[in-house]
Amino acid sequence: MKVFVFDLLAYDANLDHLKNGDPELPYPLAKRYFDADTAVRTYEEHLDAWEALDRFGYDGVGFNEHHCSPYGLMNSPNLMAASAAQRTKNLSLLIYGNLLPVHQPLRLAEELAMIDCLSKGRLISGFARGIPREYQVHNVPLAESRGRFEEAFDIITRAWSEEVLSYEGKYWSYNDVALWPRPVQQPRPPIWIPVVGSQESIEFAAKHDCPITPGLGRARGLRDDIIRYYAKCLAASGHRITPNHLSLGITAYVADSKKQALKEYGPHILYFNQTLFSHGNFTETAMQRQTGYSSQASTDYVRPENLRAAANLRSEFRNLTMEQLAEQAEQMPLGTADEVIERIIAAADSAGANTVQLAMNRGALPHDLFMAQIERFAREVLPALQAHEVTTVPAAEEAMA
Repeated sequence: MKVFVFDLLAYDANLDHLKNGDPELPYPLAKRYFDADTAVRTYEEHLDAWEALDRFGYDGVGFNEHHCSPYGLMNSPNLMAASAAQRTKNLSLLIYGNLLPVHQPLRLAEELAMIDCLSKGRLISGFARGIPREYQVHNVPLAESRGRFEEAFDIITRAWSEEVLSYEGKYWSYNDVALWPRPVQQPRPPIWIPVVGSQESIEFAAKHDCPITPGLGRARGLRDDIIRYYAKCLAASGHRITPNHLSLGITAYVADSKKQALKEYGPHILYFNQTLFSHGNFTETAMQRQTGYSSQASTDYVRPENLRAAANLRSEFRNLTMEQLAEQAEQMPLGTADEVIERIIAAADSAGANTVQLAMNRGALPHDLFMAQIERFAREVLPALQAHEVTTVPAAEEAMA
């Protein structure tokens, strides 16, 4: 099993005091609330953490792209991956992912090729559509999201592989372009696609045989519906699902006890859910349909009992309490090393995923706790996970039977 750490690189200061009794942080969050010293420290500390991941033998680190929010300071994941490439030797660099609809695709093709060269072929290139907030920031209509994504995907992959590219599209056009440099990995770096749940995203990933992360990791029923439909779509495109098609997002924290894990990590999970997750954004599927970002058929494949999970209600994140988290934690890999190993392997086996992406620094977890967690997890948990191999995808086998 491959073990990645997915790092949102949140602004390293708790900003709850700015809510003034409201459920959300002010948006937009104006310049007067930003502290440059905090940002500088945040970047320095995360680069140190990624170097530690490499030193302790993790398989990869995951970057992401978000804009105009303390939720994450990776406005350009490519800049961060390029920096990490110079601080690490073996770590896979998973950019998960560049938001194709809001950027010039040829520039992305060039930057990603550069990163693959800088890292000597360690890039995993994730392509995402992005959350609605990013479209407001870049003034891109939400209704154009899918068309822009698919066109940009085509341009980037063709720019990597064709001798000379000419392209006439709805959103971008190019004439006689020969990319320099080219990626080290040929015919192209691996491409992964994060899937929150839309039917069209699943179909697109399957058509292009791209691995996915099924859902946000909260609801097993929805996760399994995504996997079932993905397996069917892969088969329809002449591909067969394997455990290497799936990576699973998991919140994990190793401590002397579950009580200690909740004491150390719990407040930061709450800060992430209550304050950062929906800042300046809306997650509800119904609202996304109204804007044209999601289609009316986007959850047609979901079984009735899982439609509530597919609704992605902000209230279910924002209203999370410590009591509820403690109840959820009884089934989560938070606690002793033996429990964390057992629960992560059980989750990976049940999903059929041979890669896990760990969230072990949600919110503004202090740097000393994150670094201690990286080392302790590597010493007490990582060897058992890496020794385990997931060999089947149970939900897919049921669907294809």
